[in-house]
Amino acid sequence: MLDKIKKLLGKNEDPIKKEKKLTPKELADKNKEPYVQVLSMEVDEKDLGNGAFELDWNDIFVARLLRAGYQGKTDQDIVDNWFKAICRNVLQENFEQEQADPEIRAATNRRDLGNGRSEIS
Repeated sequence: MLDKIKKLLGKNEDPIKKEKKLTPKELADKNKEPYVQVLSMEVDEKDLGNGAFELDWNDIFVARLLRAGYQGKTDQDIVDNWFKAICRNVLQENFEQEQADPEIRAATNRRDLGNGRSEIS
């Protein structure tokens, strides 16, 4: 029966067989594009300030990082250095926004200690 269908369609392939769908990483590789994705995030239930991210990337992403000046002995080191830089930038941006906010600055306590010195809290 399958042979008859193939003859009618004029194809030598199985018409029931579906084409494999590419993952986002495979698609990026195929298109020669950089790829990075957060696969998972873990948070320590006893200390919510601690946790970990699991990242996946392709070689093109690492090559772009190298060209941008990121360094490391392994691909993992290079991507870790990039991720740390991203986290630092987020913290710095939040700090700068807080410092620029007049309401936050007004709430800052300043105490004159004398001799041109001040205590800020």
